[in-house]
Amino acid sequence: MADDIDDLLDEVETKYIPTKNTAVGSKRAKPTSRNKLDDDISDILADSHLDAEVHVHASKPVTPARESSTKTVQRSGQKCLQVYLGGSSDVTGWGTAISQLTCDQLRCTACDFRVCLFDNFKWAADTNYLFLRNNVPDFHKLKSQLSPSRGQRAYCCQCSWRTVKGLTALDDPELKWHCGKH
Repeated sequence: MADDIDDLLDEVETKYIPTKNTAVGSKRAKPTSRNKLDDDISDILADSHLDAEVHVHASKPVTPARESSTKTVQRSGQKCLQVYLGGSSDVTGWGTAISQLTCDQLRCTACDFRVCLFDNFKWAADTNYLFLRNNVPDFHKLKSQLSPSRGQRAYCCQCSWRTVKGLTALDDPELKWHCGKH
């Protein structure tokens, strides 16, 4: 990987930094195709940011630095017919009778807060109510109780928390979460 980064830096130097013998844009090294360069940049971003990718839905959705494999399906003014929770690879959006999508507009009726979602993270076993009450929705404060876990999604409000790996219906009576309209 270090060689790939060195090659990328050499290519940038040859294209954009003039030297005594070369003009800007001339090539000293072997040329690489634009597609290969895009692929290399995508690979570097995927390697360095996969565990740090956060998809937070506290007040305004944060768009990831790279395009995610999950898509969000939106519909204005509609509630999910059945509320589903899911892992980071599950598609979020408005769930209908036909499409089983994980709801990304959850609200808690117990604490009256929006439910935060953190892709590729799971909650620590010692997470507690008081910690969440004091730190939700600030990710930087919450990350002390989150650990990277590929494929999982951590959910929380100020009074409840869950880690989910696969698509599951929200049927836990302890969770007072419902769809807050898409």
